[in-house]
Amino acid sequence: MGHRVIIFDISVIRGFWETQVKKYKEIRKKEKERLAQSSLEKIKQEWDFVLECRKKGIPQSAYLKNGFIDTTVEILDKTEKKTQLCKKSTLSDETDKERSKFIFQLSGEHWTELPDSLKEQTHLKEWHICKTQIQTIPAYIALFQELKVLELSNNQITHLPVEIGCLKQLKELSVSFNNLKSIPPELGNCENLEKLDLAGNIELTELPFELSNLKQVRFVDVSTNKFPTIPICILRMSSLHWLDISNNKLKDLPQDIDRLSELQTFLLQKNKLTYLPRALLNMPKLSLLVVSGDDLVEIPTDICESHTGLKFISLKDNPLETFLYHDTEDNVESERDREQFEKEFMKAYLADIRERESMPCYTTKVSFTIQL
Repeated sequence: MGHRVIIFDISVIRGFWETQVKKYKEIRKKEKERLAQSSLEKIKQEWDFVLECRKKGIPQSAYLKNGFIDTTVEILDKTEKKTQLCKKSTLSDETDKERSKFIFQLSGEHWTELPDSLKEQTHLKEWHICKTQIQTIPAYIALFQELKVLELSNNQITHLPVEIGCLKQLKELSVSFNNLKSIPPELGNCENLEKLDLAGNIELTELPFELSNLKQVRFVDVSTNKFPTIPICILRMSSLHWLDISNNKLKDLPQDIDRLSELQTFLLQKNKLTYLPRALLNMPKLSLLVVSGDDLVEIPTDICESHTGLKFISLKDNPLETFLYHDTEDNVESERDREQFEKEFMKAYLADIRERESMPCYTTKVSFTIQL
């Protein structure tokens, strides 16, 4: 008995199904076109639009025109953008609020000492104490091991406690415009310090050698003091980018000033320098040098050459600007205010100079005095 073999023509079957699929697609296409022209589809779109507006709290007056729903209004996109901005603002507010938990701020001349409650807030990361009558910083500052910023400008502080050396995380220290006469050697233990501002203490004449350990310091401001020379410890701050030692008692610069190989800005105005050493030419990153030119009799020629990339500013002070101050408390305060104003002016002036492509080799400062 033999086997019966049935043979199908596969191409015929495939052709049949392709024809059926093609007919189905045409039917679907016609149905979509019919629905697009149908008022039911328009009503559905309007209803979905209204539901979405209600979810987002958009009033009817925003999308109804003469009693008809205007789905072409881009109100949903505007609302979405506004919502995103609100979320970002809320997030920023929450971030600021969270950050404020770690910041202590105090100002006002009625404060003569720190509040007792501060001792319990050892979680703080920043102190901002300005324009008070506070004279001492308590020893319990050693408990604030997370402290990174210590802003103590414009107070009456006469000395810093040795416990300041316990602040291993400290990155910024500003004790400008106080009454400091010395700096504790223990400050050299704050090896993560990046910014040191001791400007305007007037009677400060030296810094302890132990500050040589501050290898991470990039910014030092010791202007408006009485330094006769640049302290040795500063010459050993190998990462220093900015040094302001203006308005001191300098008569010369050390021959090894080029040890500061990373220095970019060097402010020396209002000193009594008579010459500038050639070692300044060995500081490849130095881009801005400011001096008072009244007493200068010797300047290396290359310093004034434009090809070096160094912007050299020689300020000429008006001799009529010298005033005699009597040693009274009011005059000391007015002198301090004047120095602060000059620092702010110089900051703005130097910012403008940095943006210029070319500049004069010297600048004359002019003042007018009216006597009634």
